[in-house]
Amino acid sequence: MRLYLASTSPARLAVLRGAGIEPVCFSPEVDEDAEVAAREAELGRALTAPELTEYLGRLKAEDVVRRHGHEIDGLVLGGDSMFLLGGEILGKPHLPEVALERSKQHRGTTGELHSGHWLIDHTGGQNRGGAGSVDTALVTLAADVTDAELEGYVATGEPLELAGGFAIDGLAGAFIERIEGAPSAVIGLSLPALRRLVTQLGHDYPALWNAAP
Repeated sequence: MRLYLASTSPARLAVLRGAGIEPVCFSPEVDEDAEVAAREAELGRALTAPELTEYLGRLKAEDVVRRHGHEIDGLVLGGDSMFLLGGEILGKPHLPEVALERSKQHRGTTGELHSGHWLIDHTGGQNRGGAGSVDTALVTLAADVTDAELEGYVATGEPLELAGGFAIDGLAGAFIERIEGAPSAVIGLSLPALRRLVTQLGHDYPALWNAAP
């Protein structure tokens, strides 16, 4: 069974490879802002963070199937992640000063990392339907992390292009005091959620193991 990843995220690819899955990667072409605005107008309300991550994952997977379906025989996975702190969605900080401010806000508190997924069964080259799932993990930054440590972390540049401004599998791993939930969800995608979706669509998860040991 082949897994097709509707993403070029190095983090998602690393999670899958670490789990024995070597996916075929496609870059989705989705105007996220426009699509979300249209969806919220249709609903008459704003999407919650969990709804948003699953919806964006679905848009990405469907876009890849629409443009590359003739090349695909397997399962197509789209995903998205969002980090909430104090109820506010924190995207990629981009700027060092923003990353530092957010890390100080996170210090001694717990944030929510929502990881949304959408899996489409495109076995036999036909779209046989899809299913979605959202996994949430709670991430607590240690209260005794000093300003100097946070400044040193930001100076490395690692957090600037990361949702929430940290990576548990990187330099910030020493600052993360506790994680409640699937660690893989915090890194890029939830492996337990993927397994549930594969099973829900009628396939065996171990059939995805194709990476060289």
